[in-house]
Amino acid sequence: MSKRITDLVEELVTPITEEMNLELVDIEYVKEGKNYFLRVFIDSDTGVDIEECGTLSERLGEKLDEIDPIPHNYFLEVSSPGAERPLKNERDFQKAIGKNVAIKTYESIDGEKEFEGELTSFDGELVKLSVKVKTRTKEVTIPYEKVAKARLAVTFNF
Repeated sequence: MSKRITDLVEELVTPITEEMNLELVDIEYVKEGKNYFLRVFIDSDTGVDIEECGTLSERLGEKLDEIDPIPHNYFLEVSSPGAERPLKNERDFQKAIGKNVAIKTYESIDGEKEFEGELTSFDGELVKLSVKVKTRTKEVTIPYEKVAKARLAVTFNF
């Protein structure tokens, strides 16, 4: 099969998520130990519940059974990306403005490759964070193309 499994699954699942008013966050196809896992992460503005995950799993499972793109046994998992959901695209960054995020970069910026703070702005090219350093706050600007990984970051206030 010339098409990547995740690309094919995205084509199959997108119409279902749109019909169910859900956002497709991510798809991963991985081998862990002896088992293969196809994981589909979904979300919505109000979150997702177990029934929505179950419905999507059933509908996607039927489509996958019809075309049978995976030559071996695998586990299909449909779930929410969780509180620390990844930021995968520009839309995710826009939605995360005002929230706490964790970012890893491909190369050092001011001697650092990992940052955590409030995402204050994003213009498609630059990511701006307000980062606390001990008792003060500093602004960090990260070029979007240098972002290797980003996710929402849960903070606990005591």
